[in-house]
Amino acid sequence: MTLNHVRRGQGRPLLLVHGLGAGWRSWQPVIDELAASREVIALDLPGFGESPPLDGELTIAALADSVARFIDELGLDGVSTAGQSMGGRIVLELARRGVGGDTVALDPGGFWSDRELALFSATLRPSIALVNAVRGALPVLLGNPVSRSALLAQLSVRPWALSAQTVLPDVAGLADAPATGAAMDALTKGPKQQGAPAGSVPGRVTIGWGRRDLVTLPAQAHRAARAFPDATLHWFDRCGHFPQWDAPQEAIRLILDGTN
Repeated sequence: MTLNHVRRGQGRPLLLVHGLGAGWRSWQPVIDELAASREVIALDLPGFGESPPLDGELTIAALADSVARFIDELGLDGVSTAGQSMGGRIVLELARRGVGGDTVALDPGGFWSDRELALFSATLRPSIALVNAVRGALPVLLGNPVSRSALLAQLSVRPWALSAQTVLPDVAGLADAPATGAAMDALTKGPKQQGAPAGSVPGRVTIGWGRRDLVTLPAQAHRAARAFPDATLHWFDRCGHFPQWDAPQEAIRLILDGTN
């Protein structure tokens, strides 16, 4: 199964892997500028965007398998990858397996303690339920700085400054994607992310983290760096869980510099 995807620009290929939410449209704040320097391939994971769900159980390993097959189907052996949140975890899993080239992971999941994982589940699941409950009103709610700030306080350090166009695809995608619930189960009930010994990954690894991330807490960045000792850790100041929202120009530079 070839996943739904878009291709833009010319140059060395760069594969973008999204987290929970909108599918490839999660990258809309940065994709055009990335495509000015690279050929960008942005995909929809199974059950997100326009890609059909997996036939079997959705796990992080199964999602990584689907991306690995996509890379093989499109002849993208050695492609550089960038992912955010769940997508950041997936590209790290691919690097651990020796798939792809240079890797940039933004605020990846999977490095939480048991207590942090319980907090993640206890806070994000009600947020997703709320988004489902107000789905029809989301364009109006996200168009107002006050209600936008209330809805996105866990995700952004300055939601009032973001445009509704920037955030609506990801927020609406939490309600619309058929795989959201199964992906949350995979994240919260499945195994934590394994690391890779020094010298075992196929390219450079860069891990970017928002210092004010309330979803994958900053303490987890140090665990991720220990799990991937070859990685370079980059901090986004005054940034929450979505660098492409809160620090788009810095995210663009990190992705391009980390995937030369």
